[in-house]
Amino acid sequence: MGMLDLLQLTAHGPDTYIGLGRQYPWGGLYGGHIVAQALLATAKTVEPEFLPHSVRAYFIRRGDSSEPVRYEVDRTRNGRSFCTRRVVARQSGGVILNLESSFQRLEEAADVQTVTMPADTPTPDQLSSNSWSDLFDCRVIPPTEVAGPVRAWMKVKTELGDNPVMQAAALAYLSDDFPANAVERHHPDFVDLPFGVEDGFTGASLDHTIWFHRPIRADQWNLHHLTCHNLSGARGLAIGHVFQENGLHVATVAQEFMLRKLRAS
Repeated sequence: MGMLDLLQLTAHGPDTYIGLGRQYPWGGLYGGHIVAQALLATAKTVEPEFLPHSVRAYFIRRGDSSEPVRYEVDRTRNGRSFCTRRVVARQSGGVILNLESSFQRLEEAADVQTVTMPADTPTPDQLSSNSWSDLFDCRVIPPTEVAGPVRAWMKVKTELGDNPVMQAAALAYLSDDFPANAVERHHPDFVDLPFGVEDGFTGASLDHTIWFHRPIRADQWNLHHLTCHNLSGARGLAIGHVFQENGLHVATVAQEFMLRKLRAS
């Protein structure tokens, strides 16, 4: 299954859509997979001149990669400038995700960028590819300190065309990859590993928010720059900025990640 297959939903009744599952190395469904499909489901219920500007998702249960996912959309509000939607993602075991999305009609306004890409950022062609998936390329920038930011260039391998909703959904897919790493680096007993969490720990994404600031091309290189802003109560908050290669700030991501050290038996 390619990225275009994953981002295609099938209508299944009024404001209800079905998305395909996919096998992942750790089992279960990848959170970005469900967020991307849920965003697409809500976008199908708004007029095309409204584009996504924010999504907020809560992960409820671990998804089953062997099953399709059913997305049930509620048309919360239609306004002249903004539209709001809510979607529930279900599988046979129950609800796996709740997501709210907001869409805005494009309008002329001031455009001010207040955060900048670090000046020492290597370009993608200076780094090696180390993606865990055949759907996207990922080039991680080696950290200069253990508890420093997580930085990685990412892009999906499939050209998605000029549809801004597809591009936003693809970025939503990518955006769930590194928040956990930003949190893990700050735990005093955690050693970073390529996949998942270290033996002796359990972890899971709790919620995930994206703000889309400017037009996005997820099929071109974007820098994901994430830092941990708090770690307490087994919950770590990661906040990240997404930049184009030219330094344009296109999106902001926030996620709470549950990181729990298992008790010795």
